[in-house]
Amino acid sequence: MSGLYEELKQQVAQERGVALATLVRSSSGQGIGAKLLVFSDKSFHGSFGLPELEARVVEDAEQAIWIGEPGTRLYTLGEETFEVFIEGFPPPPRLIIVGAGHIAIPLTTFARTLGYRVVVIDARAAFATRERFPHADELIVAWPDEVLASMDLNPSTAVAILTHDPKFDEPSLKVVLSRQVGYVGAIGSRKTSQERNERLKQQGLTDEQLSRIHAPIGLNIGAKTPEEMALAIMAEIVASRYGKDRTTILDWSRK
Repeated sequence: MSGLYEELKQQVAQERGVALATLVRSSSGQGIGAKLLVFSDKSFHGSFGLPELEARVVEDAEQAIWIGEPGTRLYTLGEETFEVFIEGFPPPPRLIIVGAGHIAIPLTTFARTLGYRVVVIDARAAFATRERFPHADELIVAWPDEVLASMDLNPSTAVAILTHDPKFDEPSLKVVLSRQVGYVGAIGSRKTSQERNERLKQQGLTDEQLSRIHAPIGLNIGAKTPEEMALAIMAEIVASRYGKDRTTILDWSRK
């Protein structure tokens, strides 16, 4: 049992998502205290001694990794019932900003203040500089889609695409929408967003994938300055993280 706890500590220290499931009650009284350590790829260590129960618990535990809220689940197998306590340990939230323009600067600061790890990606070396982004955890000068394709993108990741340039944002969106990230937002007016969606649809993206894009990006708070626009974007990212409905959005065509 101590081995599972040590592995849990290592996973958390390495900022990898993991969940711990503990059998707390069974109608037969058997197996109480048994544990499963469940990883984001649905592999696991430990055993309940019941493969069918383990399979069901692993599915729920993998989801719990990203929610991060502990809770007890009830399972019924035949005439026997089981209660399993599941606690998820998500990695720290991460914001990936594609495009090192003027809005990205305050957005980086707001995100860091809220505990996000911030990665800024831009192929333009003149924009992606440490002088402009002293608070970024990582600053990458490269084609964004190539970088994104090699990254671990998961439900704890938010991606804000701020390039205003189809040759950057469309390949990036194709990569991001093929993964289960927590948030995807793209700058542009309603007309620009609609035209971009049509092009992406012609490139093979589905309506379901396109519906995941928050575009125009940001909550409608009447923002005018880059700082206010960054605040609107960050507010939407936080709302999405906690499952709040997105009711209004900024119309960037007014800017």
